[in-house]
Amino acid sequence: MGELITWYFVKSGIGWAVVGAMAAATLGCIGSAKGLRISAGQAAGVLSEKPELFGKLFILMALPGTQGFYGFVCAFMMCVWTGLLGKEAAVSPLVGFALMFVGIGCGLVQWRSAIYQGETSAAAINLTARRPDQGGRAILLPALVETYAIMALLTALLLTMFLTPKGGLKFSNPEAKPDSPGPAAAAPANPGEPAAK
Repeated sequence: MGELITWYFVKSGIGWAVVGAMAAATLGCIGSAKGLRISAGQAAGVLSEKPELFGKLFILMALPGTQGFYGFVCAFMMCVWTGLLGKEAAVSPLVGFALMFVGIGCGLVQWRSAIYQGETSAAAINLTARRPDQGGRAILLPALVETYAIMALLTALLLTMFLTPKGGLKFSNPEAKPDSPGPAAAAPANPGEPAAK
């Protein structure tokens, strides 16, 4: 066990990156499940009296489920860009630690936005139940919440791409001395004489 921790969390950062990927997927899926419970519960109450509205309410009811997919996309791309799905995963411990926070941050936004979107979808379902002609406009209400889930996903993908070697990140040692220039040509003894070759 000690060797496993040393190999994946100390000598490399792949363990930290996996924690971040799992946080993004897990939190997104938990949020979507709760958001769907809220919107589906509201839709079930409306459909018990107006079953003909199922087509309009289904989209509103399903919208909170997208955050789970966003969390999965974030986790999958983290695995791809760190090389975890290939034959060789090369991530430094510091980069792995940073990727863990990227995944946690994305997962938290997906989790909370899915719940808020479920509540907004429930309100939009009420609007559609009372005014079926406003069903098209009602979709815009939960779609506004979706915007920030998408922004969190894009930010996580960009940061993951920038932090990993496949995105072009190269490390350099600021304390390393620059390459020393070649031997300088000997200065002429007299200003009028050519330099020695």
